[in-house]
Amino acid sequence: MKILVMAEHNGTTVESQTLAAIAAGVQIGSVEVLVAGHACSAVAERIAGLEGVERVWLADAPAFASQLAENVAALALELMPRFDAFVAPATSRGKAVAPRVAAILDVMQISDIVAVDGPRVFKRPIYAGNAIQTVESEEPKLVLTVRTSAFRPLGERAHVCEIVPVATVHELGLSELIGSDVVKSDRPELASAKIIVSGGRALRDAETFSRTLAPLADRLGAAIGASRAAVDAGYISNEYQVGQTGKIVAPEIYLAVGISGAIQHLAGMKESRVIIAINSDADAPIFQVADYGLVGDLFEAIPEILKQLAA
Repeated sequence: MKILVMAEHNGTTVESQTLAAIAAGVQIGSVEVLVAGHACSAVAERIAGLEGVERVWLADAPAFASQLAENVAALALELMPRFDAFVAPATSRGKAVAPRVAAILDVMQISDIVAVDGPRVFKRPIYAGNAIQTVESEEPKLVLTVRTSAFRPLGERAHVCEIVPVATVHELGLSELIGSDVVKSDRPELASAKIIVSGGRALRDAETFSRTLAPLADRLGAAIGASRAAVDAGYISNEYQVGQTGKIVAPEIYLAVGISGAIQHLAGMKESRVIIAINSDADAPIFQVADYGLVGDLFEAIPEILKQLAA
């Protein structure tokens, strides 16, 4: 099977979600990658040097600068006669592009796959991750989104593959980007961090949330996350939300501080390699998935942990 993977990038660097989507595509068939953007040739060159990539399609034009879903979907559809499957990361952009491709192709999309059992057989979580569904598609063309935390990115290789320019420009004018607020931080990106320190509603308010978790995250070189309850209470912006309606993460270490463990939150982090929970309630659901648990006052536990780390 020939697979077209949509690349996620910021114009200069490749997002980690792209690497995972390529890894998933390689398990299905031969992978080619679509890079759409403006002044993004460096992205295409980086992807061309990745394991498993056989060709890169580069659409470099001002119309693709904002990577609007309508324009990118139209571009992907132009290439799809060459391919058997379209694969996108299960990110906000991927979730905007893939359904448009599926609708025009008149096929049923398979969302959020976590495993490939065959060219047309996939596993995906349902019921907030409490069950895994095996799906076999009989559609003439596949449209898939990939839960990127479930696939380990492939490495680089010595040679680069062919980069093919795409001359056609799709400017549908159905939407425009008015502006964007980019969260800048010296800490690792939440979706790709190896260590995450995540806080819940028990942290009282925004000032306490930051004062308590920031020193620990900085000491560990960790990203900061939050439960939906903490985000809804205004402790931190929704960019940091982990869970079914936030980001799906799978770090090496996930430290849940003052998080009860609602099923929606667990759906976003229970694939973490090691889960550590700190909660004053011994019956909190978070302890059912935690590898290590501390029942106690987080406002006493966190300063003690910092003291031990400084020793």
